Amino acid sequence: MASPPPSSSIAKGGDGIITTLHPDIIRALILTRLDGPDLASTACVSSYLRSLSTEENLWRDICCSTWPSLDHPRLKQVISTFPYGHRSFFSESFPFPNLQPPKPNVRGSLALATELISAVDIYYHGNPIYSKVVEMETSSSWFLSTPFRLNLLGVDNPAPRSPIKYGSSNDDTWLKHLEENLSSSWIIVDPTREKAVNMSSKRAVSVERHWLTGDVQVRYGRVMEGDEGWGSSRELVACGVVVTCGEKGGEGEKMHVREVCMRMEDMDGKGLSGEESLVILERVMGSGRSWKGKGEKEKYEEFMAKKRERKERNSKKDRVLDLICIFSIFAACGAFWWFILPILPSLLMKFV
Repeated sequence: MASPPPSSSIAKGGDGIITTLHPDIIRALILTRLDGPDLASTACVSSYLRSLSTEENLWRDICCSTWPSLDHPRLKQVISTFPYGHRSFFSESFPFPNLQPPKPNVRGSLALATELISAVDIYYHGNPIYSKVVEMETSSSWFLSTPFRLNLLGVDNPAPRSPIKYGSSNDDTWLKHLEENLSSSWIIVDPTREKAVNMSSKRAVSVERHWLTGDVQVRYGRVMEGDEGWGSSRELVACGVVVTCGEKGGEGEKMHVREVCMRMEDMDGKGLSGEESLVILERVMGSGRSWKGKGEKEKYEEFMAKKRERKERNSKKDRVLDLICIFSIFAACGAFWWFILPILPSLLMKFV
C-alpha cells in the first residue's frame, strides 16, 4: 500500500504532489471543468496552480460561456484592454450580492463616461434565451438631461429565441417558477476607464402581473447609496432591470420575453436623469465587492418599505399644509369682514 504524502508537501500548498501531474492534464481534466469562483479559489491554493489558473484562454472560455453576449467584436476588443483581460472583466462583472461604493464625491470632481456599452443576457433554466449588446453615446445634452431609461426590446419585437412554457395553471405557482428559473445579467462597461459592473441582481427581487396588460414583469436590481445625504430623496437609489414576458400571437401556454428595460429611481419614485445616473454608475464601478451583508431581495424590499414610509410622511406634510392654507383663507376672510363690516353702512349711504 502506498504511504501517504509527507506533511511537509501538504504544508507547502501541495506543490510537491500536484507538480507530478502534467500541466495539460490539469488544464484539460480539472481547470476547464471549474466555474469562475472555483477557478479563482484554485489560484489561491499554490503558486503552481496560480500560474495555470490565470491563463487568459481559461477565463475567456468562462466569460463567454457565462455571458454569451461577450461574443461581440467590440466587447472582445474592449476586454483585451483590461489589465488582466478576461480575468479582470470577470472579477468586475460577477454579480456579487453587495456593492460597496465609496462615499459620494463632489459631482464636478468626477469625469463622467462619454460612452457606455451594455451587455445583456436573459436565461431560463440556466440556458440563454436572449443576448444583446448596445453601445450608448452619453455625452450629448439630450442624454444628460432626460430620464435615464434603456429599452432593448419592444412589444412588437420580442426575443427571437425559444419561448417560455407554462409549467402550471396556478398563477401563483407560475410566478414563483419564473422567480426561481428566469435570471438576467446586465453588464455596463466603461471602455475608457476599463471598468465594468453588473447592475442586475442574480435572482429576481419581485415578480408580478401588470394590472392592465396581464403581462408578467420580473424585476431584478440593485439598491445603492445615492449621491445625497440622509433624509434626502436620493439617500438610496435603485437600479431596476425589468423583464416583461407575455403571450405572442395567441400561442396559448407559451410566453416570450417582450421587453427588457433599465431605469434608475430615487426614494420618491422619480427617475434619475442621465447625468445623475452616470454619477452613480461611476461610483459603483469603482466600488468594492462583497458576499457579506444583506441579500439583494432583502435590500430591495427594505428600499420599497422606506419608499412607502417616505411617501406617507410626504402625504402627512401635504395634509398639514392643506390645513394651514384652509385656515389662512378663513382667517383672511374673517379679517376682511371684521374690517369691512364697521364701515359698510357708511359706504352704502354714499351710494344711496
